[in-house]
Amino acid sequence: MNEIIFFGENQYPKLIENEPYSIIKPIQFKFENENENENEKQIKQISTGSFSIIFLFENGKAIEYLRYSKQNPEEIQIEDIQKVTVGSRNEAILTIEGNVFAKGEYINPKNPNQFINISSLIEDINDRIIQDIVSGCFSIYLLTSNHNAYGIGLNENGQLGFDSKTIEKTEKPILMMKNVSKIFSGSSSRHVFLLNLNQELFGCGWNQYGQLGLGESREETKIQKLTKIQKIPKGKIIDIQGGNTHSVMLIENENPKRKLYSCGDYRYNGFEKISYQCKRKFTEIKSSLFENDNILEISVGCDHTLILTTNSKLIGFGWNFYGELGTGDKEDQSIPIQIELPKLRFNENISNYHVSCGENKSFLYYSPFSHLSNLEEDLIKLFRRKEFCNISFKTENGEIIEAHKLILKYRLKDYGNQIEKLQEIISNKSIKESNQIFEMIYSNRIINPKLYSEIKEIINSNEKIEETIKRIYLNENENEKDFIIERKEKQYKFPKLILIMRSELYRGMFLSVTEDKSNKVTDYSELSDESFQILEYWIYSNQIKDGIRVKYKIIDEIKRGIDYFQLNQTNPNLFDLLIKQFNNQISKLNLKLKSKSKLK
Repeated sequence: MNEIIFFGENQYPKLIENEPYSIIKPIQFKFENENENENEKQIKQISTGSFSIIFLFENGKAIEYLRYSKQNPEEIQIEDIQKVTVGSRNEAILTIEGNVFAKGEYINPKNPNQFINISSLIEDINDRIIQDIVSGCFSIYLLTSNHNAYGIGLNENGQLGFDSKTIEKTEKPILMMKNVSKIFSGSSSRHVFLLNLNQELFGCGWNQYGQLGLGESREETKIQKLTKIQKIPKGKIIDIQGGNTHSVMLIENENPKRKLYSCGDYRYNGFEKISYQCKRKFTEIKSSLFENDNILEISVGCDHTLILTTNSKLIGFGWNFYGELGTGDKEDQSIPIQIELPKLRFNENISNYHVSCGENKSFLYYSPFSHLSNLEEDLIKLFRRKEFCNISFKTENGEIIEAHKLILKYRLKDYGNQIEKLQEIISNKSIKESNQIFEMIYSNRIINPKLYSEIKEIINSNEKIEETIKRIYLNENENEKDFIIERKEKQYKFPKLILIMRSELYRGMFLSVTEDKSNKVTDYSELSDESFQILEYWIYSNQIKDGIRVKYKIIDEIKRGIDYFQLNQTNPNLFDLLIKQFNNQISKLNLKLKSKSKLK
């Protein structure tokens, strides 16, 4: 199931034996004995910095390649890992339980090669459950479950949000900011961005090249306290990644279309070297390579950037001294250039590929486990919101957990017999463990490997969640399909729960207080029946039905339909898939026409 493609510096650490110091074209990477242990070696995440690379596997274990080790790879002796992050001189591990273990010369100077629990060093004992971690060059940032951001490590440029004369470095996490939703930095970055719960962006740290995007009025080399970034592009911030002297931002606007912006060093920020001036505010990067495409993901190394699009394009720009752009040479690229890839094994599932850049190194890898699909996300939201529940369970302390019979009926192997077994398991668990169990049942994602082993035999663990929900679609049980959407052409029957889960329009409708208890509604979306059927199948399956011929008119209607029904479009995006299928149809038609003209 793995596919890992590597290019760039192949010396510190040495990743592939019998290959040169610089690998300038993308090549396949495999672990030793991978074919024999395929299930144990399923990649979840790759993180790389200057001196190390960590591979995290789906089973919660990880290995690392170290710069000066003679025993690469080495297994990391920490269990139940959910995320890893590598900086220039540090590594951090986030476990399922919310603990963070880290090592590095500015984290644990007395023993920099030994992992220590840094989350346990947070002064507030009620703020020690960590939900996300991010590495900077010499610092590590923690986001707690209470939405507080902490920093630990070096602060020589004010990247922890304090004057470096007061705090040069810290071996204990210090509180940087409250009410934070997301932290952004990079493995070679000496600056950091914090997004608060009101979607306001703040930054601090090294700013010599304008890499914080504060504008022309702020030309200080160091910004030593968190400062609000005023002029940011309109839209939802999907990601920001910092390099050494530049930053790249991915924004999603209302279309939904993602746009790329950057600021900082003119050599690496994606713009032509016309004026040889740095961009001191985030400016849109325009390129024909992704003008009619959508960007799935970005990754920024020290001085280079990679972009992955929905049309399976890998695009890069920046420093290329070690071949980290994979262009077949070592020439730097000031503007985006497409990278020629070997044939991808799972090209049809391009949204499950991910990019990871470190200092002078680049990876493209396949991992269906890195991000939740929008269907999995919607199922977990359904459970967490506790709306329209109709079955309850008791934990070991007598707390009540509510769930949905329809979901359990299809997720359990034999509902009649296994529901009692599930009740028995929950009765011996804490509220936290019970919530994890239900989220794993609903999404079929391994959140806690130990708990998953207890429920694996009673659930359809080998069935993709899309196939589970599709079985509901195929079932004609009138009791389950208890709601009718009436259109001119015909009536469409849905389970209310599926509409609540997938469409914010219908969720709002069913939650609103009204005397009308009708199980029927007229559809006013003005979509053609052809378009509505595509949306119907998508709601259940996250897929386009086989044999559908996509017309340009349908693409336009679907775009309106997604907005009308308020569908989650994070991963994958129906609009993008339709565009891709439409382009494939055009390509096939052109080939046929060429073939006919040759025959004539």
